[in-house]
Amino acid sequence: MSDKNEPRNEKDRQLDQYRVNDRDKPMTTNQGVKVSEDEFSLKAGDRGPTLMEDFHFREKLTHFDHERIPERVVHARGYAAHGEFECYEPMKEFTRAGFLSEKGKKTPVFVRFSTVLGSRGSADTVRDVRGFATKFYTEEGNYDLVGNNMPVFFIQDAIKFPDIIHAGKPEPDTEIPQAATAHDTFWDFVANNQETAHQVMWLMSDRGIPRSFRMMEGFGINTFRFVNEEEEAFFVKFHWKPKLGVHSLVWEEAQEISGKDPDFHRRDLYESIETENYPEYELGVQIVPQDDEFRFPFDVLDATKLWPEELVPVKIIGKMTLNRNVDNVFAETEQVAFHPGNVVPGIDFTNDPLLQGRLFSYIDTQLIRLGGPNFHEIPINRPICPFFNNQRDGYHRQTINKGKVSYHKNSLWNNTPSPVPPSKGGYKHYEEKVEGRKIRARSDSFKDHFSQAKLFWNSLTPVEKQHTVNGFSFELGKVQSKSLRQQNVEMFAHVDYELARQIADNVGVERPRHVESSGVANSKAISQENTVKLPNTRRVAVLIADGFNSNVVLNVLESLAKQGIQAYIISEKLGPVTGNDGIQLEATKTFQTGPSVLFDAVYIVAGARASKQFAKDALNYVSEAYRHFKPIGATGEGISWLELMKIGNVPGVIVQKSDGREFTNRFIAAIARHRFWNRPI
Repeated sequence: MSDKNEPRNEKDRQLDQYRVNDRDKPMTTNQGVKVSEDEFSLKAGDRGPTLMEDFHFREKLTHFDHERIPERVVHARGYAAHGEFECYEPMKEFTRAGFLSEKGKKTPVFVRFSTVLGSRGSADTVRDVRGFATKFYTEEGNYDLVGNNMPVFFIQDAIKFPDIIHAGKPEPDTEIPQAATAHDTFWDFVANNQETAHQVMWLMSDRGIPRSFRMMEGFGINTFRFVNEEEEAFFVKFHWKPKLGVHSLVWEEAQEISGKDPDFHRRDLYESIETENYPEYELGVQIVPQDDEFRFPFDVLDATKLWPEELVPVKIIGKMTLNRNVDNVFAETEQVAFHPGNVVPGIDFTNDPLLQGRLFSYIDTQLIRLGGPNFHEIPINRPICPFFNNQRDGYHRQTINKGKVSYHKNSLWNNTPSPVPPSKGGYKHYEEKVEGRKIRARSDSFKDHFSQAKLFWNSLTPVEKQHTVNGFSFELGKVQSKSLRQQNVEMFAHVDYELARQIADNVGVERPRHVESSGVANSKAISQENTVKLPNTRRVAVLIADGFNSNVVLNVLESLAKQGIQAYIISEKLGPVTGNDGIQLEATKTFQTGPSVLFDAVYIVAGARASKQFAKDALNYVSEAYRHFKPIGATGEGISWLELMKIGNVPGVIVQKSDGREFTNRFIAAIARHRFWNRPI
């Protein structure tokens, strides 16, 4: 495996000057003075008072007292990685952005994934929207594509952003619940702001609990513009498509993981990169010519609407690979500053009212979090291209500007730094004609709140629909106000009567009045049933005891490894487990430290000398995996155990009968499928 500190691209080489390895170095103060003692403060006698002249003590404590900065108001719980974006084909027809200008061109990137509502210390697997923010370090400056794992948002106008976040955060009188929307204030907002309907449908579905950051989509949400060299403009939406497909956890599984490994998603990302199973995402764009702005049954500037891929296909234009973990989470993941206003020539804004508000809010929040206007000089935020202007001073200034000129225009420095015309790379805003009365209002084209929520519902499989009903039922079941439960049931009857009826029955309110429904449109891109299904990087728990059939097990493990499947040996205790011919395998996890919810599949081997306690733990382990619809494989003594459980001949349960190769092929195919929803429970 390559050294993770080895510079891979221009940004890595730039960051290299800031990296410090303290190992085997002498301890010094921040001023470089070598420290002779770090266990005891300076005192007047060995039992006397501490002396104020102890400069090392003062420096150490002062720094500690000031180590924390305000966490992000939203997206506080995050994890990140470095990588590289490669352009598949020139996009000059649509944009003059340099990083999209030629086939094979590579650009360093930094990506931060996050949950929206929880604090930094909350769990990874809560039901929530996930952030998917990408910083491209291009040769023309930094470009930030700041989005989520869902293509739409709760609100249409950014003036309501404080309201939706206040409603979703823990209720202020109790500070409960953490990282959850299953409470009164959130659902009060939903019922009284019906533009939330589409986003809430996504959130209550399986999309709200992704299997991993590596297996979720990313969306720019807002409508941007591409502008080419001829000043032609196009509306554009951005998509990240994971190469491993889009997969989710089941709700019970997600709840258990929150207790057993609250760092499940960040650990998954970290370990995948460390083992060189690099996460990959293809970048796709939906492009609409400006002349077609009004030809759709929705407003292309409405952030609560997606552009169905059947109407506007996604064009894949490049691939991003995350190939290096951060060296320090605070210095990189926490200090990275994203802003949708960080654009490069060829990418511009639209009148999307949510986007317009984001252009103010993001830079404003960085000022308070990072202590002043120079956050762009923090290493993780610095562009790879040089930057020059007449901005000066402020908190944490790192640049040492020579000379006496700090203004424009000037003659002392030959009127430099000087603006650059667009023909030579200077940024030029698209010249859009804008006119109208100043008015606080919303376009009538923004007032349809249910057609795309209905589109989402119609696109789901029966299993996905049931999961969505369950999501609503859990969340609204936690709402104390019966009136709010009733209001929400009435609201979602406009999406689908059967959906609302089931929710009503589950949360103890009256069934809604029947709302006439029209339209049965659906989109294949919405259902996860239509996603890519691959076995590689899936995690398999191998339950094994002394006396196992070494020949069979080693062949199975070898076959799994060839498909990129990661097998973990699990037994009663850590250490060697001995096969029937003396061969030993090392158990790296126990039933307690490696529960089934942390794995995608289970392979039960057992062994001739398995103890009664092993049998009890293994049967409970398999039972839980079975209940979560996961693939289960069995050989040797494991087969009889499945027969004992009466699950030896059901979908997704694969047992070896004769040909070992047939077993591994079928088991690998089952692992790729991920879940077996048609299994009797």
